[in-house]
Amino acid sequence: MKIEEGYMPFRDYKTYYRIVGEPSDKTPLLLLHGGPGSSHNYFELMDDYANTGRQLIMYDQVGCGKSSLPEDESVYVKETWAEELIALREYLHLDQVHMLGQSWGGMLEMLYLTSYNPKGIKSVMIDGSPASIKLWTQEQQRLISYLSYEDRTAIAEAKRTGDFTNPKYLAANDRYMERYCWDDPDENSPEPLRRETNGARASLIAEGPNEFTENGTISDFDVTDQLKNIDVPVLVTSGTDDLCTPLVAKSVYDNIPGAKWHLFANSRHLALLDQHDEFISVLDNWLKEND
Repeated sequence: MKIEEGYMPFRDYKTYYRIVGEPSDKTPLLLLHGGPGSSHNYFELMDDYANTGRQLIMYDQVGCGKSSLPEDESVYVKETWAEELIALREYLHLDQVHMLGQSWGGMLEMLYLTSYNPKGIKSVMIDGSPASIKLWTQEQQRLISYLSYEDRTAIAEAKRTGDFTNPKYLAANDRYMERYCWDDPDENSPEPLRRETNGARASLIAEGPNEFTENGTISDFDVTDQLKNIDVPVLVTSGTDDLCTPLVAKSVYDNIPGAKWHLFANSRHLALLDQHDEFISVLDNWLKEND
């Protein structure tokens, strides 16, 4: 399988991209990773899918992975990543494209579709993404309520003091993430998940210290009222035990005309990991329907 890696010049920076497979008569799939502050790494779990003859294009958003990691905090705003997406499509001549965005990547898709009027989008998959950060944080509070008394107390104390370094809080947050997001990688995890994402700065500036204290540059993100203007085929996906709760996914699904929704019955925030084969099957059927 052919894998091509490269860098696109973007502003004063560079954006790493990775193309899997050969061009064919199938429209390529562009993958937008989560975070802000994650990386393309977990999308490498999809490499085999390129054997169906569909090219996969993944990249590290600026501030993440193998892309430039700017010191300048003003870079870490949603508009930067939207402009980078526009530049990447142009640079790689992606005139016709399917898109899949996971978590923050799906938010970026929603922003792109509602504010930038893109052309040539055949379909969009929004995987585990909120249209409103306010609703997201509200739902995280509800998810925290299912944790042990000790963990709830440690999280509440960290929020009250603003000190997110206490070992009890860190352990509680780990358990919360393992329950609703994914496990901390260990030696048995797939290799791509063990690699550094290099996105700690991007995550802290754009999101905040954790999933339930959203006080970064995207904390006011809300495109719910604009979703009605999306006029491309959209598939919303989420897991039953996902940080993106069914309520969050439903608020996206309800507001996009003609959208479809697939709920993965045994998944947390990354169905690609928790229910890999079903995820690929759902994706494949969706793309074939919209080629």
